[in-house]
Amino acid sequence: MTTKSKTLIGAVAGDVIGSVYEWRGNNIKTTRFPLFSPECCFTDDTVLTVAVADCILNGKDFAQTIWDYGRRYRNAGYGKRFREWLHSDQPCPYNSFGNGSAMRVSAVGFAAGSLNEALTVAKQSAEVTHNHPEGVKGAQATAAAIFLARTGSSKQEIRDYLSRTFAYDLSFTLDEIRPTYRFDSSCQGSVPQAIVAFLESADYENAIRLAVSIGGDSDTIACITGGMATAFYKDIPQTIIETVSSKLPREFVEVLDGFEEKYFIGMQ
Repeated sequence: MTTKSKTLIGAVAGDVIGSVYEWRGNNIKTTRFPLFSPECCFTDDTVLTVAVADCILNGKDFAQTIWDYGRRYRNAGYGKRFREWLHSDQPCPYNSFGNGSAMRVSAVGFAAGSLNEALTVAKQSAEVTHNHPEGVKGAQATAAAIFLARTGSSKQEIRDYLSRTFAYDLSFTLDEIRPTYRFDSSCQGSVPQAIVAFLESADYENAIRLAVSIGGDSDTIACITGGMATAFYKDIPQTIIETVSSKLPREFVEVLDGFEEKYFIGMQ
């Protein structure tokens, strides 16, 4: 079952492609690597991206829906504190500034009718778990970048807005940080890197290769970059879509397709 998605599949594909290069022993410091291997799979990034899309598409509650998806897909690779949140019968925000808030937010950027709406809804989607200011900021910056990219802003305009609004230093290059960059699952230690991977890219596939090439939390960085790259380039190779679709549950494909049907007009 191949998804018809031209929007959220970009973030999901980043997760699947990056899944085998996560962690120190698997990190790769080059853009020259096989996009797919038999071990590629979706992880928590995809599960929660689909959960947020389901919330937006069907008017569901963020906390309850994220909790439901997480408990249905328990072995997707969640962080320790999020796992504890899933085991709670009354889940409450836990002041996290981890990049989980940014990795799941791409649907907000694609669905928002205005930049202000993107910022507002991104905050709402983040703060059910990641209510630390940096956790909220990471989600807002990612959603804003996607909104600006899909509505015609240039890369320089996107860079300037994100630097000015969120005080992210985006002046570094990937070549400068690649030799020493290490695993960092915080928003402040991975969202700027994901943004720069998008800004330096030439097309969607190149953006994912750049995101993975710096090492670190590869699947999450590529997921964040993938949403931005899809919004900007508006084109993903069909072979990537088909390969990623084959690794997803039918339930996920149905949410992606429903989201596409409602919100793809905003990409045109």
